[in-house]
Amino acid sequence: MKNLRALLCPCLLPLLLNAMTLGRKPAVVYTIAGSDSGGGAGIQADLKAIHTLSAGACHGCSAITCLTAQNSRGVTQVHSPPVAFLREQLSVLEGDLFPSSIKVGMLGTEELATEVGGWLEKIKGETSTTTTPLVVVDPVMISTSGHKLIDDQAKAAMVERVFPHADVVTPNKFEAEELLGRKLTTPEEVEQGAREILAMGPGAVLIKGGHSLQEEHGKSGSVDESNSLGYAQDFLLMSDESSQEGKPVKDRPRLCDGSRGVWMRNDRYDTIHTHGTGCTLSSAIATAWAIGRRERDGDGQKRGVLSSMHLVDACCIAKAYVNAGIARGVQIGQGPGPVVHTGFPSLSENFPTIPLSNSETAPAFLPMRAFSSDEKTTAVELGSILPIVDTVEWVEKLATTPGVKDIQLRFKDTSDYSVILDRIKKSQSLCKENSVRLWINDYWRAAIEAGECFGIHLGQEDMASCADDGGLEKIRSAGLAFGVSTHSYSELAAALGVRPSYISLGPVFATSSKDVKFNPQGLETVRQWRRLIPTDIPLVAIGGISDAEIAKSIRDAGADCSAVIPRGSDEGRGCCNISSSPEHSYAIKTSFLQK
Repeated sequence: MKNLRALLCPCLLPLLLNAMTLGRKPAVVYTIAGSDSGGGAGIQADLKAIHTLSAGACHGCSAITCLTAQNSRGVTQVHSPPVAFLREQLSVLEGDLFPSSIKVGMLGTEELATEVGGWLEKIKGETSTTTTPLVVVDPVMISTSGHKLIDDQAKAAMVERVFPHADVVTPNKFEAEELLGRKLTTPEEVEQGAREILAMGPGAVLIKGGHSLQEEHGKSGSVDESNSLGYAQDFLLMSDESSQEGKPVKDRPRLCDGSRGVWMRNDRYDTIHTHGTGCTLSSAIATAWAIGRRERDGDGQKRGVLSSMHLVDACCIAKAYVNAGIARGVQIGQGPGPVVHTGFPSLSENFPTIPLSNSETAPAFLPMRAFSSDEKTTAVELGSILPIVDTVEWVEKLATTPGVKDIQLRFKDTSDYSVILDRIKKSQSLCKENSVRLWINDYWRAAIEAGECFGIHLGQEDMASCADDGGLEKIRSAGLAFGVSTHSYSELAAALGVRPSYISLGPVFATSSKDVKFNPQGLETVRQWRRLIPTDIPLVAIGGISDAEIAKSIRDAGADCSAVIPRGSDEGRGCCNISSSPEHSYAIKTSFLQK
């Protein structure tokens, strides 16, 4: 096993070890789709995605709806086996290898769509809500090049019989236009189109926007170039009911909540080697979704970020997976090459952002750099430890502690604005006297009014309400730094979309300092977060950092700063983080500096 550890990318290791060494069954993922004899799309691409993305945590099964004679230059013939044979494939699979998730691809005829729709209705009606397979439908109607693949009767049967049983449908731009009967030329039209497709019955719709809005209209059209040329954007919209799954605070929105409508953005590669991207994306969504369910329901050991994998998270992972595959695409035959199947996403350049705007990139907040960074920059250096305190008295104690450059004030015991403002002003005066930077948790309006505070830290729900009130722009205009908490892949994408000064991850280990809605992340998630976050954004780890040895392990995993809570404060009651002793704080700082 030691040699295996040395060979594997660390971010793949937990998934593979769970499947291989813990004796756990892999989750079963079906692909009900056509066969591509050229190997670049269809069930061939689906099975590659299922196995390589999950690193053995998922097992792929296939039920073939049609056979194609094709190579990289095109399709020469399509053969659809009898519907009875598809029915038999599904029957024998269901009786032995019951699915955790299902990807539905090409249904080329009315009869095939009717058969699959009836089977989905049956299988969903026979299972409980906790075991009902998650269904991803890729409504293959229009090829990437814009050619129509099915007739109107098959399309109508798919909408009527299959869509109502889909948890998400994933049309590309051309397919969305075919479903709606009109062109989509602006992001606003895409959003409206998603609302109309959602009304056709699925739980969610993801309109894939890798196709530029200007491909058909040219640069002289009315489309804003910033909407289409530099980005591959997908738009996800979920029903209110579907979006509640996995939501930590049910009555408070986040920027990554699908019911709000979420744009997911990557840089757009200028390449023709994109064969199979639609098939790969939908099967990757089904796979990532199944990984999340497996971690939540498998053996009772809920593992941090994987157990928090729900639809928006799965879409983020799938988009990163496809983007990595496009980046590595090469020509194999005489035509366009297929998307390459890599592994679980591990590079920041492939991970999507959830931007605040469908057409613009937000200006960055005050940039900071990690204390360990070798980059030559004038950015402010974030300290190696970030104490989080709940009283002015604790600010006074820690402002004079060696090694403390930053302090975050977080208190929840009052809603009186005058009291909040007074505490912030007193804390800022103490920090200023000792050349320490003061961060304010949540109370961004009071922090701006108090003046001279260094930065604001917000959780995901507070960031959404702040953005809705125009607060992010006010914080940026005031010249304040901005930090944001993350616990899941979708929250990370939302954090990257606002371009913060730092990103925090937690809880790394179990903590009793607050009511945390997410499971402990562990050091492996710290390692992965460091890879998924650009190197010019510091990573802060928080949760269960009780001594110098733990702080060093977090530093070795890739965190740039360790957020710690003083033992004895109300925030730290019942936990064992740092004491008020300067020597203990210095020990944590020293351990964090060691490489």
